[in-house]
Amino acid sequence: MSHKIGLVGKPSVGKSSFFNAATMNDVPEGAYPFTTIDPSVGEAYVRVECAAPEFDESCTPSVGFCNGGVRFVPVKLVDVAGLIPGAHEGKGLGNQFLTDLNEADVLVHVVDFSGETDIEGEPTEGHDPRDDIDFLEDELDMWYLDVLEKGLERYRSGYNGEEKNVEEDLAEQMSAFKTNKDEIKQVILGLGLGLDPEEWSDDDKADVAREIRKRTKPMVIAANKMDKPVAQENFAEITSDPDYDHLSFVPASAHAEKALKKAAEGDVVDYRAGDDDFEIVGDISEEQEAGLEQIREFVAEFDGTGVQAALETALFDEMGAIAIFPGSANGRSDTQGVFRDCFILPDESTTEDFAYHLHSDIGEGLLHGIDCHSQRQVGADHVLSHRDVVEIVTTN
Repeated sequence: MSHKIGLVGKPSVGKSSFFNAATMNDVPEGAYPFTTIDPSVGEAYVRVECAAPEFDESCTPSVGFCNGGVRFVPVKLVDVAGLIPGAHEGKGLGNQFLTDLNEADVLVHVVDFSGETDIEGEPTEGHDPRDDIDFLEDELDMWYLDVLEKGLERYRSGYNGEEKNVEEDLAEQMSAFKTNKDEIKQVILGLGLGLDPEEWSDDDKADVAREIRKRTKPMVIAANKMDKPVAQENFAEITSDPDYDHLSFVPASAHAEKALKKAAEGDVVDYRAGDDDFEIVGDISEEQEAGLEQIREFVAEFDGTGVQAALETALFDEMGAIAIFPGSANGRSDTQGVFRDCFILPDESTTEDFAYHLHSDIGEGLLHGIDCHSQRQVGADHVLSHRDVVEIVTTN
């Protein structure tokens, strides 16, 4: 599990319920602040269409599982605690919150779209979910700006007469955000600014920090509690607001997902995570059937409960990650079976990247790869695509 998805949100919006629904772990839930005190790390899954049937094979996953031709590939899901006003200043669990948040590759922000919790996580009515979205983005932007200001101070201090490059100082100061001098230079020039920060206004600095944050902490909004009519009204209004065009929104009901998974565990329903329908297979009361039929209406309208979709939108759409299967071009299998692994790699990964991902020795001895679909040899710098099946030919 080389990728980590951070789950974030203010208290009482259903974040822990979302985490539990995605991982089926027993994290405490409750409608009060700080239900989750320490970061909880669980194994969630993202769906990838299995490649084995394309080779007339049946897969034997070493991790995760396959259900009906769909591979469920494990990823780390971190329930990050401590989002309150002033987190970037260290208030509440602020410092730990930011540390845990920074370890995530991509964020899923769980927002109560019913508007039934205020900015502090207390019960209310008519709260605008946009305030929650703005709240997190503002906290992150202020955090990035604080670090950027330190980088600018480093730049001003100079190099004892040596030539100074602002992008190098900022990259060194902001290295924890997994950025680099080339990306920072692109941001600065893309905003129409010069490379002399003495000419930047306070707004310019804020714009640079915000753009770096958008690039290094991609985010998906999980619009939770969408099984309520008021939430659906808010969703329609907010997703048509051009101020939020830079964000991806996924309608979700963590409650529905968890209910279906528990029912599936109890042999009450036949349900595969992420599907937009299910079959009732057990004996249940009229009241239970009525509840399940309400959930059926929701998942049919929104193409699932949204829990799986939010994770996959974050990983594959926002991050641009790709799934790669190790393969064998001649179709041979070993005693442990075939298509045992499926790896999630960053966008633009090459054959060489994949080889090193498998093992450093394999990468060092790389000769070339073989695209098992086309049976064609591919070089070390060949850029891989989602669901490629690649055999690595190596001296080691």
